[in-house]
Amino acid sequence: MTSRSQRQRFECAVVSVVEKRLGALPVAAEFLRRLDVPGIVDEICPGGASAHLTHGQVIEALVANRLTSPAPLVRVGDWARTWAVEEVFGIEAGLLNDDRLARALDAIAPHLEKLAGTVGARAIAEFGIDTARLHWDMTSMSVHGAYPEPYPLVGYGHPKDRRVDLKQVQAGLAVSADGGIPVHARVFGGGAAEVSQVVGAMRDLSRLAGEQKFLMVADSKLVSYRNVAALLEAGVEFIAPVPAAQVKDEVYAALDLAQAQVVDWVPDRDAGKPADQREVYRVLEDVHTLAGPRKRDPVLRVRRILVHSTAHAKGQQAARANRLAKASAELDKLVAAAGGRHYKTREKIAARVGVIAARRRVVSCLRWHITEDETDGPHLHWHFDQEALDAEAAVDGWYALLAGIPHTKADPAQVLIHYKGQGTVERRYHDFKGPLAVSPVFVQHNHRVAALIQVICLALLVFCLVERQVRRALGPQQTMAGLYPDNRRVRPTGRMILYHLGELTLRVGTVTEPPMVQITRGVQLHLLELLGIEATRTRPPRPCTGDLRRTGPDARLPSYG
Repeated sequence: MTSRSQRQRFECAVVSVVEKRLGALPVAAEFLRRLDVPGIVDEICPGGASAHLTHGQVIEALVANRLTSPAPLVRVGDWARTWAVEEVFGIEAGLLNDDRLARALDAIAPHLEKLAGTVGARAIAEFGIDTARLHWDMTSMSVHGAYPEPYPLVGYGHPKDRRVDLKQVQAGLAVSADGGIPVHARVFGGGAAEVSQVVGAMRDLSRLAGEQKFLMVADSKLVSYRNVAALLEAGVEFIAPVPAAQVKDEVYAALDLAQAQVVDWVPDRDAGKPADQREVYRVLEDVHTLAGPRKRDPVLRVRRILVHSTAHAKGQQAARANRLAKASAELDKLVAAAGGRHYKTREKIAARVGVIAARRRVVSCLRWHITEDETDGPHLHWHFDQEALDAEAAVDGWYALLAGIPHTKADPAQVLIHYKGQGTVERRYHDFKGPLAVSPVFVQHNHRVAALIQVICLALLVFCLVERQVRRALGPQQTMAGLYPDNRRVRPTGRMILYHLGELTLRVGTVTEPPMVQITRGVQLHLLELLGIEATRTRPPRPCTGDLRRTGPDARLPSYG
């Protein structure tokens, strides 16, 4: 047995220490403040403060949730309890129940276009975004469940993921060449034709850009008589690829590659390769004509840039060789089976040849015939027409761009370089459906689907602004070390930045102890400095502990230390 004096040696004081996930909440709060998202929402949708929260505060919290730990609406309250939402945004977790979130989505649903336009204009002015070149594209999101007919937003269409069995919702983004910022976003119904949205997007972007002229870059859905006529009439310059069906192979076959201009541009993926292994682009120029649907419509004549890519040509050659090899194997197998149990008649052999030719896309070059033998039955003979194959090879690597921009502003090579920036909007859709988790979306009404997608577009705007600010703060090279375990220098992406900041924690203060931010790695401190959020050490015995102070007059985070 232990004596009382011995027991006293083991007495200890128990101190309550509460830690919460901080992550990128201060960063999200700062950028949302600069965009004035809560103020804009409350101005467009006044009221809604009966639960001690305005609609603007709720939308602000939903955007922060998407940037830190995306969750269904019913789980947002749990997220707020475990994360430092109350300390950063001044919002009690209990107020973020799914009913309050749904009412905020209901409030903004009728005003999504105005909300997107106002926030986009604020972003351009506040962050000095150059809108001289804007890239427009649309994407689709498949939706599960049944939705009432009076709301046509959710419906069948032509989904990008080819899930034609599912209904869908569509979103359109206009991304600036300056930093890849989605300055404008719109939500469309599942059945909306992409080609029909170009004119509306052009008008939205014109209002957004104001008096500044801009170049609109889009995909082949832009190239229709109605769209091109509207763009020319409005004086909006544009670049888009010409649909393959509008340029015959004979046009490409007649081109002289030796006369084409070599473009002084190297894709990022080829930057580290030897010169002889890099993709080479060559360009020529002629005129493309578009006839109207009515005889009295004037014929439109627009610059056409004919582009040849060596990588594109190699890819087409490899694809053709693969198709021919598979077709040859299947046709040889059919030759051996002709006259047997399954292919006793000419009709069955011919039907099978048709299936093979269509599936392997060799109809234009496959030549075949069937002979009959009284004893052995039908026999199949086939070969590939070399002249047809040579004609296909002659157009490998070529495609065309329509350029509604004067030659004085952009020669053929510059037109191609402008168009190559279209990959920026594709990368933003990758972020949209990846780290920001646009799917799955758990809501009961399709107008809430539209509102929640618009909220995710706001989160994407903040996501991209964070990436842009870090890169600009790094200087011309835009690279930094510490993002990967091998410490190599890379360009930081929004995903990397949020990943590293996601490990930040907040030790909630007590009567005797001030709140403290736990900074465990130097890269976190570096990112905070690049983003303009001050971090200073407060306790020498704990080198991984830091003090975080937000900049700005209305910072909600308390001062630590």
